[in-house]
Amino acid sequence: MSNPETLQHTKSVRQDIDFYKIFKVFFSRWYWIAGCVIIALIIARINILYTPPMYQTSASLKLQERTPTLNTMGGDPSQAYNYTDRIQAEGVVIRSNDVILNAISNLDYKISYYLKGTIRTTELYPRKPFEIEIIKQDSVDFSRFLYQVEAVNPTTFSLISENNGSKKEYHYGDTLRMGNMMFRIKSQIPSGSYSFKFNSKEDFIGRAGNIGISEMGNFTNIMLLTQTDSNPVFAADILNSIMKEYVAYDIIEKRRSAEQTIEFIESQLGFLSKKADTAGSNLANYKIKNKMVDLSASSQLNASKLSSLEAQKSEVNIELIGINELENQINNNRDKIKINFDLEGNISGLLTNLIGQLNTLISTREQKLTQFRPNSEPIQELDKQISDVKSAIKNNIRSLKDRNLKMMRYFDNQIALVNQSISQIPGKEKDFVQFQSNFDVNNKVLTYLSEKKLESELNAAAIVAGAAIVNKAFPSNVPISPVKNKIYSFAAMIGLACGFGLILLVRFLNPYIYDKETVEALTNTPIIGVIRKFPEYIDKDNRQALSIAKPKSVFAESVRSVRTNLSFLASNKKSKTICVTSEVSGEGKSFVTVNLAGTLALIDKKVILIAADLRKSKLHKVFGSDNKIGLSSYLTGQKTLEEVVIRDEVHGIDFIPSGPVPPNPSELLHTESMKKLLEILAPQYDYVLVDTAPVGLVSDAIPLIRQSDVNLFVIRSGKSQFRAAAIPERLSREYGLSNLAIVLNAFGDDALHSNYYTTDYARGGGNSTYYYSDYSGYAGSGYYEEDPKKWWEFWKKK
Repeated sequence: MSNPETLQHTKSVRQDIDFYKIFKVFFSRWYWIAGCVIIALIIARINILYTPPMYQTSASLKLQERTPTLNTMGGDPSQAYNYTDRIQAEGVVIRSNDVILNAISNLDYKISYYLKGTIRTTELYPRKPFEIEIIKQDSVDFSRFLYQVEAVNPTTFSLISENNGSKKEYHYGDTLRMGNMMFRIKSQIPSGSYSFKFNSKEDFIGRAGNIGISEMGNFTNIMLLTQTDSNPVFAADILNSIMKEYVAYDIIEKRRSAEQTIEFIESQLGFLSKKADTAGSNLANYKIKNKMVDLSASSQLNASKLSSLEAQKSEVNIELIGINELENQINNNRDKIKINFDLEGNISGLLTNLIGQLNTLISTREQKLTQFRPNSEPIQELDKQISDVKSAIKNNIRSLKDRNLKMMRYFDNQIALVNQSISQIPGKEKDFVQFQSNFDVNNKVLTYLSEKKLESELNAAAIVAGAAIVNKAFPSNVPISPVKNKIYSFAAMIGLACGFGLILLVRFLNPYIYDKETVEALTNTPIIGVIRKFPEYIDKDNRQALSIAKPKSVFAESVRSVRTNLSFLASNKKSKTICVTSEVSGEGKSFVTVNLAGTLALIDKKVILIAADLRKSKLHKVFGSDNKIGLSSYLTGQKTLEEVVIRDEVHGIDFIPSGPVPPNPSELLHTESMKKLLEILAPQYDYVLVDTAPVGLVSDAIPLIRQSDVNLFVIRSGKSQFRAAAIPERLSREYGLSNLAIVLNAFGDDALHSNYYTTDYARGGGNSTYYYSDYSGYAGSGYYEEDPKKWWEFWKKK
């Protein structure tokens, strides 16, 4: 009974992205997006409430020019000074443990007080809610646990140690012994939940050393210092104290260098003074003994040369002693290097820079040791850099020593020549010249050292701090974090992203078909109609489907559209045999069959409905049949056709139930009796509707499909998966059918899973010929019964 002229399979129509549909997809679940945003904002609010606010204060230091000295052998004044490098180097000094620890000593650091609030605990510095007297405290080994205290009455209080958790009561003034500590609480504790703990200076190194250092402006000698802390007063106090200690530390370090130079000169002066006294006594005694007053002109010239050369040699020798001390510092310790005896003017500028680099690296290493272990990679890298710089310094020192040794050899050669000249003069004059030369040399060296000592003392007195405080730090009551606006904005964006992502995830993970555009994208089989979702609850017997409820509803009109389109299928047939099937059970093929039968009966069509699902049919419940006899009874020859046909006079429909479940349902449907039954019924009725078993589960429906004039494949919106859309094409290809059409059942208005493509019908062709509307855009137009009101039309009466 297949008619190849009834339906044509044409190529798929083109589908274009419809941005309005994309908007509808997301707008359909606007409350998901709103919910995600609200949840994100709530989390942001909780985060803000439980995150302690951080405050930042700032101050500025001006780096002074080089300390003025009386030494004319200073560095080259024409050398450009790089303040950026100096600020970085001084930043290491500011963050050094010596400066930080000295700064902490100026604060009241020994006891920290806290007040526990509803949400978080707040440090009370510098306020002291009650007075604690420390009687005895180990300098290192003492308990740093938190002690919680609370007033019980005017004379007693309770104390809980974080260490053991036991709660005990004490009187004010009692001596408490806990964790190598002896202390007493002297004043009454205010109402509230307070806590305190004991500290050492070292406990604040990490907190106080968190200083930001940068240039105030490009190529300026102004240093900007910032301190961030949860307590704004502590941040300002510690920053001011650090600046003060840094200025004092700079002066102490510079004076220490001058004092070392003075100490070195004094050690040399003591020895040379004795030699000068001895040389003077020897010269005087020699003059008296030999009754000599003056020397000849040649002897005086030789004596003058000899004393001058010896004096210069002694000066070079003293410089060599200073160089040797510098070399010992390089070889024997890791401390910063100090250049003694005003050697700055006598050594190369490269060596001065190398020593500056070495001191900076040593300071950096000291700072890093507060954060890393000695064998960690950052410390090892610094050790390698220090070793490389020390090697370069040693090479420069070696060159400097070679230069001084060459000068001393030169002076020795010159002295030897003068001594050779002296050896040619008479014996008494020769001895006198030696005594005179020795006396002059010692006096000149003594004078040289005395001038150096005086110069160093004047330099020490002239030393000023290398930096001056320009602006002090003041507490800031405006927190820099958490920044509420930024956190709320970020949370809102995260909420929006989660909302949109949730919608996309649900769509991505959903394998079900929801609209006709999705079907069109998956198959070339035409869609004959779209049946809207039934507006009310359907009982298990599907009795509502038998009579079209609310005939003016959108649902009723969608069923009529399928009925109208059926009249164009197999139009050359006076009567039509229509087989209705689906992929699996629960997709509404029986519901569609009953609705079509009811609508056809309403236009005075003679209709018979056959329940051909012999395995699990429920169609008999719609007509109130007990299903004791039916199609299986007829096919097995137990009953006649007249005995199995039930007439529903109310709706004007004839019905053949499935009957008892036979042991061989598939074989019965393949018999000649089933074929003859359809041939008998076709001339008697306008429409023969056959409700079959699902083709995706069993093959019972195949012989019926091949004998029918029209085959309807039911796809249920939200129930049928993507694979269902491919079954009609497979059936057409395998059995040579051209009369298959699709009915989309239970279509709703949920835009979440709708396709975001729009079919281009203007190009002609395609499968749009077989249906004219899904009525998705007309609900609420006021044309149908019980149209739902829009949410913004709450003011309208029903």
